Amino acid sequence: MFYLKNNHALKARKNTERDKCELSKKEKQRLAKLEGLLDRLIREKHVQNRQLATWMTDDEYESYESEWESQKQIREELKEKPNELKRYEDKLKQAIFNYSRAEGYSTKGNHSTAKKFHNKSERCCEEALEILQELVHSDASIQQWFDRALEFDAGGDLGLSPVAMPRVITSRSLDKQSADMRVMSKREVKISIVEMAISKLRNAESKDTNEQDKKKLAEFFNSPFAEEV
Repeated sequence: MFYLKNNHALKARKNTERDKCELSKKEKQRLAKLEGLLDRLIREKHVQNRQLATWMTDDEYESYESEWESQKQIREELKEKPNELKRYEDKLKQAIFNYSRAEGYSTKGNHSTAKKFHNKSERCCEEALEILQELVHSDASIQQWFDRALEFDAGGDLGLSPVAMPRVITSRSLDKQSADMRVMSKREVKISIVEMAISKLRNAESKDTNEQDKKKLAEFFNSPFAEEV
């Protein structure tokens, strides 16, 4: 009987302490609102800046504004594409033009003419890669303007066809493998910052719970209740 009474007392104390370690009513409301905003953003619904400012802390909202300013600077940088790239892009355009002509003649059954344009396309690709090698040799930082690694050895992914040719990251080509990984849309920036705010709230709750559990366990083993078990 003594053990049962003490066990009930221990459970009651645990419940009381658990209530203390949970998020406050205001924090729970903020977490729910942030989760709602995140859901809207993921579904590509508009979320106004004032809504973010309302449910984020001052530091979190400042992080959002700072990140978006950084994104605008990146976009300005991308407008200043090096002039040297034009030589490569012009030669790649020639390769694409000849490849398209080759495909057109091949579709019509004119395979001999198609082969001539295929050969022209390959020569243009080869010349374009030579230009690119020259540019990289002169300035290795030029690689950041391309959608893939510029590996010119036999084991690389580059090839003498338009699809296998590197694309400048500002290109609208469907064959572009990736955009500049630094670039994020405003919606993506908002998602990132809201997720960070939600994570901070959840981690705070989890940390408090773990610390309280450790404290309760230590208190239990140091209490007379442990001796009765």
